[in-house]
Amino acid sequence: GADNVTAATILFALIATTDWIDGFLARRLNQVSKLGKSLDPVADRLMIASALVAGLIAEIVPAQIGIALIAREIYVASVTLFVFVRAGETLEVRWLGKWATFLVYSSLGWFYIAAIPFLDAILTPLAWISGVIGLALYWVTAFQYTGDALRRVRELESTASPEES
Repeated sequence: GADNVTAATILFALIATTDWIDGFLARRLNQVSKLGKSLDPVADRLMIASALVAGLIAEIVPAQIGIALIAREIYVASVTLFVFVRAGETLEVRWLGKWATFLVYSSLGWFYIAAIPFLDAILTPLAWISGVIGLALYWVTAFQYTGDALRRVRELESTASPEES
């Protein structure tokens, strides 16, 4: 019921907020690590996936948003795996990707809050706007990551010695 939606919304907001604070402090205090740079996108994906799946099951998140997000995540996971297998590396996170993640987080949060009946008229349009813009940016960064991946693999393959090829 409404109590479950409220609890889920609060939990989602706390997780998204602490994720943002963690990244902000790491950059501000110059405590960015290679491990952190690798794990942060994974944590973002897991957070979005859990909120998305729960929202789809509860019919809080529209299927159009959900399917487009799932497709994008599968695509980017494939690109990331390709780079890791071929080059043993991870891709650098792009600022546009961070903005897209923020908008997608916001959209999912707005859809959750809009599930509370008296807030739906105000927040549903905001959720859709944030979701559509976030998805558009998400797909743009997906293709940017593809270009990054192909360049990185080509660079590594062109610098490999003949006996390593």
